[in-house]
Order: sequence, then C-alpha cells, then structure tokens
Amino acid sequence: MTLVLTEPVNRTILLLDIEDFSRRDDVVQACLRRELHNVAEDSLAAAGVERNMQYREDRGDGLIVLVSADIPKTVLLRALLTTIPDALCQYNRLASSSAQMRLRMVLAAGEVAFDPKQGTVGGLVGHDLNQSCRLLDADALREALARREADCVLGVSAPVYEGVVRHGHRGLRPEEFHHAAVSVKKDRLDLWLHGSLPDGTTTPVPEPASGGHGGRGAHEVAAGQSPAAPAGAPASSGAAFAFNGGTVSVGGSQVNGGQTGVSGGHVSGDVIMGTVRHEGRSEQA
Repeated sequence: MTLVLTEPVNRTILLLDIEDFSRRDDVVQACLRRELHNVAEDSLAAAGVERNMQYREDRGDGLIVLVSADIPKTVLLRALLTTIPDALCQYNRLASSSAQMRLRMVLAAGEVAFDPKQGTVGGLVGHDLNQSCRLLDADALREALARREADCVLGVSAPVYEGVVRHGHRGLRPEEFHHAAVSVKKDRLDLWLHGSLPDGTTTPVPEPASGGHGGRGAHEVAAGQSPAAPAGAPASSGAAFAFNGGTVSVGGSQVNGGQTGVSGGHVSGDVIMGTVRHEGRSEQA
C-alpha cells in the first residue's frame, strides 16, 4: 500500500508541553506522561470532542492535538481555562514534589496535512502547525509560566484572538489576554497571552480605536505638553492678566488675594484684578 500526502484540511490546533520534563528521571517522566494524557482526555471530553473528531500525536514531553473545525473554539477555550487548571490542581495536591506537573498550552488554527510513512508514527505537515509550535516555544510563554504560581499558562494565536477571544463570548474575557510580539527561529509572531505579561516583554502600541472613548487615542498628549485647542474654539488674541495691588497667590486651581470673584466656566480677554489708576481718577476693577 502506498501512503501519500493528504489534502490539507482546517483544524483547531491544541499544543500541550510539560515544564522541565527533561530534568526528571525516567520513572517520573512516565508518570507525567500518563497524567498528561488523562488531563487531555478530560478536557477534550468536557468540550464535547469525540474520538472520531480528534487526532493526537505523542511528543514525549507534550501532545499535539488536532480537533475538528466542527467543535467551537469557544468551548475548547473554556475547557482550557477551567477544566485543565482544576485537573492539574487535583493531581499536584497528591503528587510528590518531584512529580509536579505544569503546562504550557497554545490554541491555534490552520491548514494541516498528513504525510504518513510505512512503519512510522505521525507525519503532520503544515506551515500553520509549524508556527503554532513556535508560539509554544516562545520565551514569553515560558517566562510567564515560570513566574506564576498557577499550574498552567495559555497562549492563543492572532487568528484565534481576532476571530474568537476579542468578541467576549461567554466565559472569555478579552481584557485578560495581552499581546506579545515574539521572535522564534527568525520569525516574528503575534502571541496573545492569558494573564499578565512577564516583565520586559515587548508589546507594540495598539492602534487607537476609531471613535472610541476612555483612551488617549489619536489625540494623545505627551506628558508636559499642552493639548491643542478643540476645533471651532476662538483663536487666542493675546489676552493678558494684570494684577494691580494686593498679594496674589496661585496654587493649583485656586487664586487667592485682593480680587473680585469671577465665576463661569470660561474667561477670555484681559482680566484685571486690583485698582486701575487713570489721570485724575481711579477705577475699581
């Protein structure tokens, strides 16, 4: 029988990797691998992924899971954010210190083909899969897990964030995901990390939302600079303030001293406080 490359199909790509796997001895590694499969089984079942809707490839210290595009990514994300953390917590409560398990997780999507070879296992092919694996290896994801007390950390690809996460579906909070520009093997990739970013992680300044409120946006004013006058405001005609007599102290938004009170939200023109003396007479301002 001749095995040939299949046509690429769209799949949701789930990648799991055990932290510090190679530092453990063989017995502990075997224990961790068994538990990893249990965790994956439970989370996929919670998301309603049946056996005929998934493909799993054992990577030793991790798993590649391809899920049918018929399974909503929202359901998978909720399982990754709830079922897996709970399962790891229960396992680690009973496991010895040498057998503690913490996971890096990536959820992405793309075109994947199968290139089987006689007598071998595996054979996945696809640019999207390669990019997803590079996200899993990103320093930002590794450092986030290393610096947190949580047992796992989740990153999603840009298409998953833009197409699913940012819309705020049930159980998904876009504000909890933070963008990181990562470089892996000469590629620059966009990773959206659940939870806070590690210190020193570089993130490009997001473009201002058009017509939005609550941010500085396109009219952002740098510290120490005065904002430009709003459109339609009268041009300045060189108004002056004259303080004649009395002691004037200006602090914050308060003016103290011998002056007549001025009320109102906007004062323009020449403002004179004190006594103005003209020839032969005086006027009280």
